[in-house]
Amino acid sequence: MRSRVLVWAWCVALTLLGGCAPSDPAAARPAPRLDVVWYPSAPAVITAMLEAAKVDPGDTVYDLGCGDGEIVIAAALHYGARAVGVDLDPERITNARRNAARAGVTNRVTFIEQDLFTTDVSGATVVTLYLGPEVNRRLRPKLLRELRPGTRIVSHDFSMGDWTPERTVTVPQAPGHVVYLWRVPPR
Repeated sequence: MRSRVLVWAWCVALTLLGGCAPSDPAAARPAPRLDVVWYPSAPAVITAMLEAAKVDPGDTVYDLGCGDGEIVIAAALHYGARAVGVDLDPERITNARRNAARAGVTNRVTFIEQDLFTTDVSGATVVTLYLGPEVNRRLRPKLLRELRPGTRIVSHDFSMGDWTPERTVTVPQAPGHVVYLWRVPPR
């Protein structure tokens, strides 16, 4: 038993120093370069986002930078929508899939480990974001190019530069938080 502990400790030390390859090939992948750090949205903010977009069972909600899947799961569980979560962080995607299974919505949701700038979002009727002002501005041309006119875009706390939102909602249950709503205009 003691020798097994010593071998384990030695392998951990070598791994930390870069001298022992992990047995899991996924663990050997370099960490993705993330544009934002994931921070969960408060349940009241999630509700405000989905209510502002008037999500219903006919919608397909894409959450770009989905983290652990809270918005995707809420869209499916409480609004009957289909939903897709996109995140570059494999740990977040693993957690999101686990959370969806616990919530019993795996038949209505999909999680994709992918860069949101390369993900095809043309199937969305609603897009949700909690990304930051710079990322929102960089993402705006892609959204306007790929999304159909009338598609709703909802952002937690961050605007899209000079694009005036159709609606701005303050969230009383989450002081200091704001939800912005835009619609993709006709071409």
